[in-house]
Amino acid sequence: MQFYSTNGQSPHASLEEAVMTGLAPDGGLYMPERIPVIPRAFFNNIGEMSVSDIAYIVATTVLGDIIDASELKQIVFDTFSFEIPLHRIDSDIYALELFHGPTLAFKDVGARFLARIISHFSHPGSKAVNVLVATSGDSGGAVAAGFHKVPGVNVFVLYPERGLTAVQRHQFTSLGDNVYPIEIMGTFDDCQRLVKEAFVDKLLREEMHITSANSINVCRLLPQMFYYYYGYSQLLRNEDVAPADGAVISVPCGNLGNLTAGLLAMRMGLPVKRFVVANNINDSFTRYLAGEDFEPKKPQRTVACAMDVGNPSNFSRILDLYNGDRDSISRDMKGYALSDEKIISAMKDVYSRHGYLMDPHGATAYEALRENLAPGEKGIFLATAHPSKFPEAVRRATGTAPQSIIAATTGNPDIHHDTPRITPSLLALKKVLLSAL
Repeated sequence: MQFYSTNGQSPHASLEEAVMTGLAPDGGLYMPERIPVIPRAFFNNIGEMSVSDIAYIVATTVLGDIIDASELKQIVFDTFSFEIPLHRIDSDIYALELFHGPTLAFKDVGARFLARIISHFSHPGSKAVNVLVATSGDSGGAVAAGFHKVPGVNVFVLYPERGLTAVQRHQFTSLGDNVYPIEIMGTFDDCQRLVKEAFVDKLLREEMHITSANSINVCRLLPQMFYYYYGYSQLLRNEDVAPADGAVISVPCGNLGNLTAGLLAMRMGLPVKRFVVANNINDSFTRYLAGEDFEPKKPQRTVACAMDVGNPSNFSRILDLYNGDRDSISRDMKGYALSDEKIISAMKDVYSRHGYLMDPHGATAYEALRENLAPGEKGIFLATAHPSKFPEAVRRATGTAPQSIIAATTGNPDIHHDTPRITPSLLALKKVLLSAL
């Protein structure tokens, strides 16, 4: 399996090259040169399989000719030290709870898998690998935890000065060791832009071996397919008759990595009737689905802060998957943009009817799915983070203060970094990175 750049101006790369460089030399995102289809027989027994077993089969289908089967199995089974349950909310709506990992967010799956893949490709005695990650919420904590104390790897977490909750920020600023937080005086889009600029800076790359742990790295993205298959397997267990044309799946969207992984899973054979794209008011992609030109905008702060993205990187991957055919894209997905008031109202409604707490991102996906689902259809929404990570929003919606989880999801609460705070310029970032060597 080789990987090509969405910009089409770079040579094809091996998995190792794609993972260890993160971004293609031409600034594009890597994509697999072919998308293999899983044999239909796989779905005959999927309802009895564990998440690790399912993940191993999917991973083998995509990467089996690159990594030895026994090593790949160990990587997959080490990734899943936690369960991903499907919880019925309404009669036809289920929550796929992706927040039972070490940092209580869906990004634990991709970050833990990527950390093990990078460790697999790291060579003893070679230059240290420096992982750059921009975070709008949960990526920072998940990547920091996944790579914490991994020999030969440094992690630099770029985060915006505003928007993250105290819990999210604490998860990567409390670890120390090889984890270096960097506060950016700007937005998540500024953080993401700086990461991309660092990758194409020739002088910086000569000084440092850098790669990315955002979903721009193809091996952070691919493992996110695993839980789509596992969600479907649990739906089969819960329903007497499986939906013949697949489930409707609602995805809370920011940088569009999770959605892209779902689209790849569908291309590989997962029965999906359509995807629901759930945005907050940062709705560039939703507007595109409705027929408008794609127009990146400065993100606005919302209660669903991890989705405060104005220029999602993975839009280029979605365009590539569909050869730029907007009509085909719009047939496979429907977009919704929700205000803070609607998100809070959804959290309040589900809690009052079922006693079930949702975080703002899961609530966005739930409400978009509820509005979209037709009679007789079965829907799954991705619950991407534990509600305790957003105590103010939960309290505002339900009057309930969720129990603090800081101690359970961080390293040493007594660690206080002298965190550098820099302007959103590549020059300022380079000074920080090079001074850490």
